[in-house]
Amino acid sequence: MLSRQLFRIPRLARGLATHAGPLTSVPASLHLKTGQSFHGRSFGAPKSIYGETVFSTSITSYTESMTDPSYRGQILVFTTPLIGNYGVPANSAPFDSQDVGVVLESQNIQCSAVIVGDVAEKFSHYTAVESLASWCQRHGVPAISGVDTRAITRLLRDQGTTLGRVAIGEDALTSAPSAEEYWDPSKENLVDQVSTKTPYELNPNGSVKIAVLDFGAKANILRSLVRRDAAVTVLPWNYDFNAIRDQYDGLFLTNGPGDPGHCMEAALKLRRTLEEWNKPVFGICMGHQIIGMAAGLDAYRMTFGNRGHNQPVLALASAGSIKAGRVYVTSQNHQYALKLEDPFPQGWEPFFINCNDSSVEGIKSTAESGKKVWGVQFHPESAGGPLDTIEMFTDFVLECKAHKLQTESPTATLASERSMDLNSEPLATPIAVQV
Repeated sequence: MLSRQLFRIPRLARGLATHAGPLTSVPASLHLKTGQSFHGRSFGAPKSIYGETVFSTSITSYTESMTDPSYRGQILVFTTPLIGNYGVPANSAPFDSQDVGVVLESQNIQCSAVIVGDVAEKFSHYTAVESLASWCQRHGVPAISGVDTRAITRLLRDQGTTLGRVAIGEDALTSAPSAEEYWDPSKENLVDQVSTKTPYELNPNGSVKIAVLDFGAKANILRSLVRRDAAVTVLPWNYDFNAIRDQYDGLFLTNGPGDPGHCMEAALKLRRTLEEWNKPVFGICMGHQIIGMAAGLDAYRMTFGNRGHNQPVLALASAGSIKAGRVYVTSQNHQYALKLEDPFPQGWEPFFINCNDSSVEGIKSTAESGKKVWGVQFHPESAGGPLDTIEMFTDFVLECKAHKLQTESPTATLASERSMDLNSEPLATPIAVQV
């Protein structure tokens, strides 16, 4: 008591949260093709849609998840009970050496609909400019609150990703659709819908030139490159990179939605690149699958897919900042994966494996191949999620710079490589481990 009297610390005042406005009493329902229905109320756009029902275990970053192009065509169920408590920020940023025009992962909401247990009626954050409800309404995205997302998640965990129907208003009062009415987004080339239609440049004065094949790129992938002083040229997913490859110091393949089988055209073009071009190539998520297909591996549809910010992966080889035998916690969002084959195609080896389901989480070229190529199924750039593997971007840019120096001056390259060896191991040098 005496200490309290002697040292009175003033309580910091905290402003009131912004009220999102009254939620509507408009009925809303989620129907699954397997026959289950869940009923709640609408807080998004007053329209009904079909899509693929998936769930994410992410606790934060609902705005980044919803703007991730990999969620195209999907009804996104959040397992976290309360969503929307920190609102939505203004989604604009400069185009410079630090930013790529947006704060979130793309300009628009990419998922088809949102399902939450409880949407926040008030939001509070210093960057927030609107509520989750008004954001969904403005972008024409239906959303449902007041349903048991735990029950939905358990169903999806048991039966796998399931086609669904979000019915709003009068549609919610009608019976569920017949099995033939459900729309399967995986039948369409979703990559073609989200990829850029024309090439564009970012940070043109960067010190190393990197071409990016856009399969549905998250903005933080591009941001992670330009912040490492890369001049980035973003190309459509099916662009013939071989026609211009000599202008660049490296090639990057991004994430993207849907079935990689729709992108076989890109895989065949990349196969020629890998056979004839010796500069670094790095792929993430869909880009990883395209690299695998170009190498001769098959991609398959997983029963559940991996979506969330806490997926553990085991490194099977050392490369740059990655150390063999270590487990890294990663952010993921994918339904397809590469098949683990024995033997692996000549010149290739597994790089990472998932600690939960043993699926392939990464591949890389072997040291004997003389190539500098690797891909990962997870997102090193996260946004949101853990940053355990963010330095893979640094590794890639350093390799691109090393190859540029080698082209310009072999002597300078040798000095640069000796300097790099003090800090990290060569990217294409594996270390055999027992796992």
